[in-house]
Amino acid sequence: MRFYHHCLLSLGVVASLHLASCSTTTNEKETMTTEQTALDNVAVDVHSFANPAEAVAKHLDLNIDVKFDRKILSGTAAYRIENKTGTNQIIFDTRGLNIEKVFLGDQMEETTFELGEEKEFLGRPLVVKIKPDTKKVTIQYTTSPNAAALQWLNPQQTAGKQHPFLFTQSQAILARTWIPIQDSPGIRITYNATVKVPKELLAVMSAENPVEKNATGTYTFEMKQPIPSYLMALSVGDLVFSEVGPQTGIYAEPATIQAAAYEFAEMDKMLQAAEQIYGKYRWDQYDLLVLPPSFPFGGMENPRLTFVTPTVLAKDRSLTSLIAHELAHSWSGNLVTNATWNDFWLNEGFTVYFERRIMEQLYGKDYANMLQVLGYQDLTNTLNDIGADSEDTRLKLDLEGRDPDEGLTDIAYEKGNFFLRHIENTVGREKFDAFINNYFNTFAFQSIESETFLDFLRKELIKGDEELAKEINIEGWVYSPGIPEGFVAPTSTRFAKVEEAFQSWKGGKPAAQLNTKEWSSHEWLHFIRLLPEQMSQQQLAELDKAFNFTNSGNSEVLAAWFIHAINNNYTTADKALETFLTNVGRRKFLVPIYKALISTPEGKKKALAIYANARPNYHAVSTVTLDELLK
Repeated sequence: MRFYHHCLLSLGVVASLHLASCSTTTNEKETMTTEQTALDNVAVDVHSFANPAEAVAKHLDLNIDVKFDRKILSGTAAYRIENKTGTNQIIFDTRGLNIEKVFLGDQMEETTFELGEEKEFLGRPLVVKIKPDTKKVTIQYTTSPNAAALQWLNPQQTAGKQHPFLFTQSQAILARTWIPIQDSPGIRITYNATVKVPKELLAVMSAENPVEKNATGTYTFEMKQPIPSYLMALSVGDLVFSEVGPQTGIYAEPATIQAAAYEFAEMDKMLQAAEQIYGKYRWDQYDLLVLPPSFPFGGMENPRLTFVTPTVLAKDRSLTSLIAHELAHSWSGNLVTNATWNDFWLNEGFTVYFERRIMEQLYGKDYANMLQVLGYQDLTNTLNDIGADSEDTRLKLDLEGRDPDEGLTDIAYEKGNFFLRHIENTVGREKFDAFINNYFNTFAFQSIESETFLDFLRKELIKGDEELAKEINIEGWVYSPGIPEGFVAPTSTRFAKVEEAFQSWKGGKPAAQLNTKEWSSHEWLHFIRLLPEQMSQQQLAELDKAFNFTNSGNSEVLAAWFIHAINNNYTTADKALETFLTNVGRRKFLVPIYKALISTPEGKKKALAIYANARPNYHAVSTVTLDELLK
């Protein structure tokens, strides 16, 4: 996720969009085209100090020791670099790292380096002195115990309660807190890694992974395909592996593996469905890692190994659209990547669109339409929160001087999705699918800006048709706030039946008599969202008795219900609410619940008491947001 402009020790980043000159994998060679080779422009990334137009990293050899007792990583990051201009320096991003020594070449000749001025949320540039013919730079370093990307969990914070656990979260610009790296999505590298961990634990990365522990506690990894820095990922814990299909599997703690294997049993079908729509999966293996509850997101699309929250373990496979979303990232985001965080919608808008295509392929159009309606509700709420005229509701953002996490809203996800759906509806699915397949093949293993995609859209789909260009309305969708006039909101026949049930309840029919037997979690969520803001204790108690909302095992339903419980002082839910907030670290749930709590003085007192106890269980991605909210 993010920004800069070149200057020795000031904000400065130019992110190379085309790294075709690095050694290519078989997959890359299959997708190389004349247009791809010609794409050699650079994008200014205001969230990185690196200057890849002068000197850029191409491959990383990472060698680290994971020290749970000190909550640090220590070791070396050795880069194979390309000095494009014969410059005497190369710049890396760091934040909170202790840089001990830097060496040049295979002979490990020590060189000088300088850490520049600290910039808020960006860290400090590491400027390394090199020679015109330097091809290798090795950085010896240790991380801080407070590194924002690293979540160190004690045994009590895990499912098994026996061993500690570590996981990373590098997106958007947190890779620099655990590796000195050129931390821009416009710069792609391949990597190898050697990771030493306690012998009773297993290490896994966004790479080719082991499937069982060894006796030494030392593990080696290889990522052959070039990836951006935010997809660097590591996790260490008491993990076991369960195979799902020929290319799919699950890592989890022993206490969780059985439930996860049941929940995600259809992963292989999802992969096959995705390949039928947009071509071959190019990352060899697709596995999931089920993390402890403190993970701040629903999922993180680390290549070959999606990190996923345990809050999707609903015991009925009803929340697996999240897995379809992370799988879809294997094409949109991982294969073709936003070059800067201003172009975040290229990752997420495409992925939401593709996710719902996968779900439609597996479960039918009626099912996918429910997801579209829920997504539109989320988008509407975001527009109301931010303001429909806000510049932050454009797809093409301007995040200079701001933490790129501020761009992580439903605008990129849902407005991006509806823009692509609008194009599909305008030109027809067959033509649009052919175009998207061409897009993925043309820009495979590259990072691009919005303008590159839009130029490709004009050239390959619009083709000079002025009426079509007017109907697609690039300016209105990408560069203007809000939603363009004339957009028709999605509808769902299954939700229409939910709305009928809601109206019956509203008209006096007892909740227990409503026909809800076949409802999925999406229908339950829609029902809860339909409930009025103000309800009596009797109404809340009746609903709770009929549907057991307060004790629901479904986190989406539970989180939505808690908002009503808080707004109406339904104290019966207090204990479950505190348990949820103490154990679940997913930011999507935490922020609206805490916001609801602090809307009253009494609620704020309760929120602060819960947060004081729960904060150690949250990842820095969540605490940064909540610290500001609750101050």
